[in-house]
Amino acid sequence: MRPLATLLLLAACASPSPQFFDARRSDVVVEGRSYAVFRDGNRAQVIRLGYASPAERRAIPDQMLRAVALATGCTAVASSFTGDSGERRGRLTC
Repeated sequence: MRPLATLLLLAACASPSPQFFDARRSDVVVEGRSYAVFRDGNRAQVIRLGYASPAERRAIPDQMLRAVALATGCTAVASSFTGDSGERRGRLTC
């Protein structure tokens, strides 16, 4: 049980990549899933918090774009976002 508790604790602690260390963090929930969004000017990084099964991961890229929009008030340029279902980065238009 102890390794599981440690894993859950670490999953809740989302840290940005070095390019976003000075970025503003916002936490949002989209369709019941939590995301940490880091904004630095016209760039954003979004990190999924918590586990997602392989079947759930198909919907996550769209949820991430909505999380970025909610957190920043800007439009996420979908074609610029790269990464996976755990972390993505891209540009914003405001």
